[in-house]
Amino acid sequence: MGGASPCASCKLLRRRCAKDCIFAPYFPSDDPHKFAIVHKVFGASNVSKMLQEIPVQQRADAVSSLVYEANARVRDPVYGCVGAISFLQNQVSQLQMQLAVAQAEILCIQMQQDPAATGPTHLQLDQHQQLDVNHHHQYLNFAASGGNGGVMIQDPLKREYLWT
Repeated sequence: MGGASPCASCKLLRRRCAKDCIFAPYFPSDDPHKFAIVHKVFGASNVSKMLQEIPVQQRADAVSSLVYEANARVRDPVYGCVGAISFLQNQVSQLQMQLAVAQAEILCIQMQQDPAATGPTHLQLDQHQQLDVNHHHQYLNFAASGGNGGVMIQDPLKREYLWT
């Protein structure tokens, strides 16, 4: 930067901001918190070394990643970004399960409303297989309760909570 105002890193480190300051393009003086948090987590020397090893065209993305990781580390010192990623992956899994349950419920309702679906063109189930299908339907209903402390017994068209 050299002239007007030193970059956020040089301001925080209380040094003169040189024209070729590696931090200046990525840590402007009007956003001091951005460098402060990165410095707190990674240290200025380490950030400087990382930026020097990365091609210039990739440095802005690297700084964005460092800022994101530093913020995640401050919020969750043990897991950082991994904790956030795990939380989001868990949410995706739960939503996929809910979607599968909803699709199974729709299929059950459609089968009950369409008497032609039980015609000779479809697979006929014996009594043992029919019980097995009912068992799986009850499992899906239990999974649909969402584990919120209540157990849901579900008729395809009626829902009841036994405990809440």
